[in-house]
Amino acid sequence: MATCWGIVGCGMISADFVTALKAVKEEHRVVAVAARSLSRAHEFARMHVVEKSYGSYEELAKDEEIEVVYVGVINSEHLRVASTMIDAGKNVLCEKPLCVNYRETELLVKRAWEKKVFLMEGVWTRHFPVYQEMIKRLEAGEVGEVVQILSSKGHPMHSVPRVWSNELGGGATLDLGIYTIQFASLVMHREAPHKIVASGSCHEDGVDETFGATLVYSEKKVATLSSSVRCLLPNEDYIVGTKGTIRIPCMANTPQILESPSGKFECPIPNYGHKFNYPNSQGLMYEAMEVRRCLKEGLKECPRMPLKESLLLARIMEEIRVQVGVRIHHQDD
Repeated sequence: MATCWGIVGCGMISADFVTALKAVKEEHRVVAVAARSLSRAHEFARMHVVEKSYGSYEELAKDEEIEVVYVGVINSEHLRVASTMIDAGKNVLCEKPLCVNYRETELLVKRAWEKKVFLMEGVWTRHFPVYQEMIKRLEAGEVGEVVQILSSKGHPMHSVPRVWSNELGGGATLDLGIYTIQFASLVMHREAPHKIVASGSCHEDGVDETFGATLVYSEKKVATLSSSVRCLLPNEDYIVGTKGTIRIPCMANTPQILESPSGKFECPIPNYGHKFNYPNSQGLMYEAMEVRRCLKEGLKECPRMPLKESLLLARIMEEIRVQVGVRIHHQDD
């Protein structure tokens, strides 16, 4: 039986998510979409052949046919919308960042734990085959003891208004930097760094536009991370060990190639001829497949992206933003 999805938000990422599911339509079915405007929900449903459309998020939350909800609204609305779904007993896949600060992330995670529903932060890179191969090679000791992690993610995003609004949860750290931070966290087995040193620049609107950060871990391990919404960075990940190096080119946050001492591993994203708003969005199917697997097994969290790690990422991101000079925005300020 197919997993029945509800979609909250009619933006470009929601459209790409629904389109990506077409490649696995035997196992995934989008049954409803909700927006703050009924006409917009109707139009989205028409374009993507979705059965039902709602003019409020609360209406979708009451739909008993829906098994899991994809939350693709703007960052600042994640807490409110995901909480509405969780309170209604719905399982939730929420786009990254889970929330815009640590306090809100903690509130949402605790809510999911209390209601005993599935919640996962949509860090889609975690579910790409290249990442699974990377873990295998690390566990096999291919690069020896990890000494340093290098990761950069940067693209000019001047044409995306939400990125330049602190109130909407914009900025380099929350939009792109999270990919570098989660990479370091994964390689370091979700260990909390004991020291974080960050610097960067803020836009006049109060968001961080560029940052560089050093995360220091136990046993003298170091992660050097950089991110920017102002310019194009190399967009590569490196794991440097005592016996060798793993390199992962990662344009558009979609790892498809891995190079290491034992050779190259390639797993291109399948091309089914669908049109997307963002590059390589067909890769969104990987996280949907993982959500389905978790639900079929009765899990309330995804082992690849556990909620305690989402809390850790939120804390690290907040510390970086504070050091760079961002005023952390709270909904009740």
